[in-house]
Amino acid sequence: MAPERDTATRERHPVGATAAGRPRVTRLDQPRPPRRRILPEWDPEAFGRLSEKIARFLGTGRFIVWMTVVIIMWVVWNVAAPRHLRFDEYPFIFLTLMLSLQASYAAPLILLAQNRQDDRDRVNLEQDRKQNERSIADTEYLTREVAALRTGLGEVATRDWIRSELQDLMKELEERRRHDGHPGHVAFPAERAERPPGRDTDDR
Repeated sequence: MAPERDTATRERHPVGATAAGRPRVTRLDQPRPPRRRILPEWDPEAFGRLSEKIARFLGTGRFIVWMTVVIIMWVVWNVAAPRHLRFDEYPFIFLTLMLSLQASYAAPLILLAQNRQDDRDRVNLEQDRKQNERSIADTEYLTREVAALRTGLGEVATRDWIRSELQDLMKELEERRRHDGHPGHVAFPAERAERPPGRDTDDR
């Protein structure tokens, strides 16, 4: 029994170069353990929407009014307030630093919002191009169908054409009767239908 146990142990836990060279088997029925990352993770879509909101607010008159009010209050406080309460005396270096920091963050946010808008415009243009192609294809198909209908209607006998053919046929029959020795006029069904009802004058 002992040799069998040793063999099973060797098969389960290989030792040496074979164990080092064999790849580790990943269990597909278990989630991967979370890996630690130094940089924080964020949702690019959510960050893009936030940047668009900030860029949209920076481009409004409300932002300009609020920024003007804050700067005026900042300057007035640091000029008129007691000296021990002032936190940024002339030449207002801290205010300049805050405005530079605000501008340095506003420019990338505005560029990010513009890039997202460009991507949306590109997608919309692509969809419009495909829609125009479908519309052109439908128009060409309808044009071919109308042309086919016109061609088919050109080969159909109309009422005027049938009437002219019947009139020619009646004239030809009258000429044949005259040549055959019947000078009298023969009333065809079309002429009889036009006469008023009653006895004919020839029958009297």
